[in-house]
Amino acid sequence: MSRRKGIMSDKFKYELAKELGFYQKVKDGDWGNITTREAGNLVKAAILRAEKMLAEQGDLP
Repeated sequence: MSRRKGIMSDKFKYELAKELGFYQKVKDGDWGNITTREAGNLVKAAILRAEKMLAEQGDLP
């Protein structure tokens, strides 16, 4: 079974990991070292950033 292509680029994920303070855990490419909470925070930060971009473009109320 093939894996789905990721929506977020690796560059973006690493950038968010740095901002959230767990870059040291993933810098070698092993995302299995992060906690469920850290993964959730990564997704939450990505969503917030996307919403902010859309709001700035006028696509969100």
